[in-house]
Amino acid sequence: MKLAYALLNALKDYGAAEVFGIPGDFALPFFKEIEASNILPLHTLSHEPAVGFAADAAARYRGTIGVACVTYGAGALNMINPIATAYAEKSPLVVISGAPGTDERNFSFGLHHQVKHLDSQMMIMKEVTCAQCVLDDPHTAASEIARVLTAARTLARPVYIELPRNMVGMHIEPVPAFIPPKPNHDAIESAALATLEKLKSASSPALMLGVEVRRFDLEKMVASLAKKLGIPTVTSFMGRGILAETDAPVAGTYLGLAGEESTRQLVERSDGLLMLGVILSDTNFGVSKRELDMRQTIHVIDGEIRFPHHTYPDVPIADFVTKLLELAEPLGEASATPSEYNTHVKNADAQIMPTDVAAVVSKYLEENPDTPIASDMGDCLFTAMDMRHAPIVAPGYYATMGTGIPFGIGLEIASGKRPLVLVGDGAFQMTGWELGNAKRLGIKPIVLLFNNTAWGMLKAFQKDTQYNDLDDWNFAEHANNLGGKGTRVSTPREFETALHAAHNNASSFQLIEIMLPADAMSDTLRRFTETIAQRSALSKG
Repeated sequence: MKLAYALLNALKDYGAAEVFGIPGDFALPFFKEIEASNILPLHTLSHEPAVGFAADAAARYRGTIGVACVTYGAGALNMINPIATAYAEKSPLVVISGAPGTDERNFSFGLHHQVKHLDSQMMIMKEVTCAQCVLDDPHTAASEIARVLTAARTLARPVYIELPRNMVGMHIEPVPAFIPPKPNHDAIESAALATLEKLKSASSPALMLGVEVRRFDLEKMVASLAKKLGIPTVTSFMGRGILAETDAPVAGTYLGLAGEESTRQLVERSDGLLMLGVILSDTNFGVSKRELDMRQTIHVIDGEIRFPHHTYPDVPIADFVTKLLELAEPLGEASATPSEYNTHVKNADAQIMPTDVAAVVSKYLEENPDTPIASDMGDCLFTAMDMRHAPIVAPGYYATMGTGIPFGIGLEIASGKRPLVLVGDGAFQMTGWELGNAKRLGIKPIVLLFNNTAWGMLKAFQKDTQYNDLDDWNFAEHANNLGGKGTRVSTPREFETALHAAHNNASSFQLIEIMLPADAMSDTLRRFTETIAQRSALSKG
């Protein structure tokens, strides 16, 4: 079997459903085989960062691997930021880079796209991926592909495959099928029994859900566990949207002092907090009123079950949740009342504010509950915390800008659903132009562009500056030139009208440019930045 076909078949067998990419000379032979084989559909974009983000979003939504394919050097190194995002936020992104042929490594002069030496790219990739390989030997290629893809599946982190261009047509053995790690059944049962005993003895047990619940496609199983236990269930900031497509009640998203008081107390006052797949980070816990008492927690992350004084290693979260569900008994009558969200604006004809955006979108999501959301970093993401609970992909920890539009592209392709895409004007300047590919890709997202002519979140952290100010680019007019339809709104009434019109117009992507005051800020972001600033001042004092 051709190496290219063996690799593509393996990607499909290990969970991939498409390839996102940009061709380049070192990758051209592989791209030709991708197109000719039709094993996986190929979706090309305009800039490598968008390729990485789109593939990442597909992986996040489906709970399986996403694939990004680019050329050597100028292509692959342009994706370092998306790969770093996937690594930090535990997303199994498979990066395939074309490379100089094995017969080209002996040239006495440098090759184009080469940085320092031919292995520079591999050295860089080792820092942002959990497994790597170079497919330069037909005898080992199949086992190397299996090793690297298995790492992506089991660790939920990005991996790197380097494919010399003269190896694409080489014949290799079929790639071995995915074999999950053998579970330690004794450790799993012991950890599950100890966990349930801790929850049973607690006066205020609670369940917090994080990104690994999505990464390992566990939402349905965790929903059953939450309902069976009957204890309050919340998500972390990064885990926003988990269980939104189930009937399990979610009490809210934990945001410490920046969020709802009732949700904060459920977490901070719990004497038996089970954290499933929650990353310990400043965005998840940096605005806590008090330090989380780890003596009262059971933390399930990175294949370990961590108790205050001991750890169960090598326990996959899927096996652990399965055992919990098998052994669990009801501990309460029902979970806490789900958090409320507003669907009404105070003055429909006043200047629109972030709270109005959240209210109008929440009403829309009530009417269209099957709508997923992709969000960029910025106040658009914090505004989303006040919206109706919905599936969402966003860079909540690594916090890079420019993810929104490519996330939305990957989300729509992966889900088959028309998403809402939340993005600020600063982030749109970075990757918003990828919408020009929407018609060719056959996608029609509804883009909500928060335009306050500034890098608003940065101004929130550092006020009275001019370098965070931006010009008004009138994005709505550009939307028409990119093959979509753009509308600019300034009041809640105009926004609601435009949103319904966008929903009813499925002929192309729709962009609604929401003109906000320069100093507009969601209540959640204001509380978040104030708390961070106070903590920073105390630490300096």
